[in-house]
Amino acid sequence: MTITPAVSQNLVTANLICVASMIVWAAGLPAADLVIPYIPPLPLTAMRTGLAAFVLMAVWLAVEGITPIRRARWGLGIGVGGICIGLGAVLLVIGQAYTDAITVSIITASMPIIGIALEVMLDGRRITGALIAGLGLSLFGGGIALAQGGFSLDLGLGALAAFASCTAFTWGSRATVTSFPDMTPLGRTALTVAGAFVAALVISLGWAAIGGAPVQWQALGWTEAGALLIFGIGSLAISQILWIISVERLGIGAASLHMNAVPFYVMIIAFAFGADWNWLQTFGAAIVVLGVTVAQGMIRLPR
Repeated sequence: MTITPAVSQNLVTANLICVASMIVWAAGLPAADLVIPYIPPLPLTAMRTGLAAFVLMAVWLAVEGITPIRRARWGLGIGVGGICIGLGAVLLVIGQAYTDAITVSIITASMPIIGIALEVMLDGRRITGALIAGLGLSLFGGGIALAQGGFSLDLGLGALAAFASCTAFTWGSRATVTSFPDMTPLGRTALTVAGAFVAALVISLGWAAIGGAPVQWQALGWTEAGALLIFGIGSLAISQILWIISVERLGIGAASLHMNAVPFYVMIIAFAFGADWNWLQTFGAAIVVLGVTVAQGMIRLPR
């Protein structure tokens, strides 16, 4: 194994941004567990995307002014955001409601395969030995990071919803970058998240109109409010803009490899709140990092 002598500083920075996105997103998984029992998936998605859209639109207006907002392709933004974030978020909540945060993390291990498949089909990407090796290392490391006394994966409705969420989010992330080439990462993210909120709000109101399960407002307190802020502003608004920047710079396939380190980040967050440190997950995360660097040509394996 040899380290490529001239690793682009931009490549290193892009990977660090992607890591930051994964850490912030991972923080939302345990936070979601606190509100899912009291808020049905559709209203929860509307609340989450609404919080994120409000923050991102305010920042977009402050940084770039009103002109880019007025000229934005809102119809396409609602379509891409509705599928990528709206549908993806609803399915994610359904998946976690029927399973748990760890099972959702297991399912997201499929994201690199989906991302690379999209690049091969839509962008004409060549499948190289380094890419295969990097993907294999990433999947292997993710499997190790998830080995917590043996796997316990329920391949039922929850797992199916989580996989569908992963597919929608992967496609939508690529579409967010390719469909709005003249916009900044902030503008792309704000537009699609706001689009997701519009779609989620309409669907949620329709759900309420036909007698869908209501929000248990009496069960919500300051703890649940704080968790909702983390789930919406942190795990969506902040994480999404960092994610779109990394997808733009790395491509959806390479960026998706980072997803397999999410169980390690969840463990770090749990450790901060008193759980035990898991060296097996640490070792698995190190292999994921190795896979990311190999797939991008930063480290070359011997033939």
